[in-house]
Amino acid sequence: MNNKLLWITACVLAFSASTQAQENAGDSVMTHVKGNRLSVGGYGEICMSRNFFSDHVSRYSQPEAHKDDPSHGRFDIPHAVIYMGYDFGRGWTFGTEIEFEHGGNGLAYEKEDEEGGEWEQETEKGGEVELEQFWIQKTFSRKANLRIGHIVVPVGLNNAYHEPLNFFTVYRPEGENTIMPSTWHQTGVSFFGRAGKFRYEAQFLAGLNADHFTNTNWIKKGNKSPLEFDVANKYAVSARVDNYSVPGLRIGLSGYYGHSIGNSYPNNANGVDAEYKGQVVIGALDFTYNAHNWVVRGQADYGYLGDADQLKYVYNRLNSKSPYKHSAFVSKNAYAVGIEAGYDVFSQIDCLHQQEQQLFLFGRYEQYNPYASMTKGTAYDYTEVKRLAVGVNYRPIPEIVIKAEYSNRFLKSIYNNEPAINIGVAYEGFFL
Repeated sequence: MNNKLLWITACVLAFSASTQAQENAGDSVMTHVKGNRLSVGGYGEICMSRNFFSDHVSRYSQPEAHKDDPSHGRFDIPHAVIYMGYDFGRGWTFGTEIEFEHGGNGLAYEKEDEEGGEWEQETEKGGEVELEQFWIQKTFSRKANLRIGHIVVPVGLNNAYHEPLNFFTVYRPEGENTIMPSTWHQTGVSFFGRAGKFRYEAQFLAGLNADHFTNTNWIKKGNKSPLEFDVANKYAVSARVDNYSVPGLRIGLSGYYGHSIGNSYPNNANGVDAEYKGQVVIGALDFTYNAHNWVVRGQADYGYLGDADQLKYVYNRLNSKSPYKHSAFVSKNAYAVGIEAGYDVFSQIDCLHQQEQQLFLFGRYEQYNPYASMTKGTAYDYTEVKRLAVGVNYRPIPEIVIKAEYSNRFLKSIYNNEPAINIGVAYEGFFL
């Protein structure tokens, strides 16, 4: 096979992989070249930001004092991911996804806004190297697949389609990334398939841990565990359905239900942990339209947390030696809505279009609040955010994108708005 043919074949296979991932990113480890038993791939992001607002811990409690604080800049590698998959034959496959978050591993020091700016040494499971997927799958037919292990929980647009080619902004869309785990991954069992114009999935999982819930991130950290195992005193279920009836349009509906209070170690037989359930209920609607040189994506998520007013009194949150110690109240409700649209300018330039180069001019608007309802009369008004971003995405080849944007978070009038410039480079593809 000559070099030109090899190059064409590689481009077709890579483009096919990207297209498949756009349809069902939860299966991204195995939605690539068919026929090879071993596969290796991944995705990653390199980002730079200049934030024209204060990074002081009291910027919300004393907004006037920090109105004229200097800007600050950051370089970051939010996600660097390695995919590996193996086809054993007879419908048995294995897949795994290892993620390096923020370019590091092990322990990290962070300033905890919720603890008055106290420095704390954060220990997440595996440090900041996470096993996001690790599963064995049996495929019976296109309509019936069973997956057991550590899997992606496809609730919302961001979790189901989290690769960097699936959103225009430099960082993952803020709303869902604020109120829910992202990428949400847990150990459990999944049944999924595709019939006609529908793709469907149902999962059985361990419940979230309410010890991790906060006023500024709602349930975002609830899937984390500082232990060598995930506690499963309580259980949960999730489900998702996607429809592809209209050419170029995908519409998805997803949801989650589970108990969270008492899903911690040790299993406390007394007090709030035993008396209350902490039901977590989430409903999400999302869509992607990709046709006529336009890409439009949108989502709406709404969440409910039962017994939210009791969380402050859970044993592990009061124990000074526990790794949780969140003193703030948590909201009963949270929401995130957002929409983005981009037009491919290069679609009107034949020579660039034939080379599969793309240049999207895009805009995104979103609104979210992880503390949408007051608990025991306590308000945190700075959690209500409206965000606008405009920018460009340039794709020199289908697997690589260069992003640039100007964004602004609009907060309530007593606080200072938060404008920023973000630039990033990202890739997604398979190497073997």
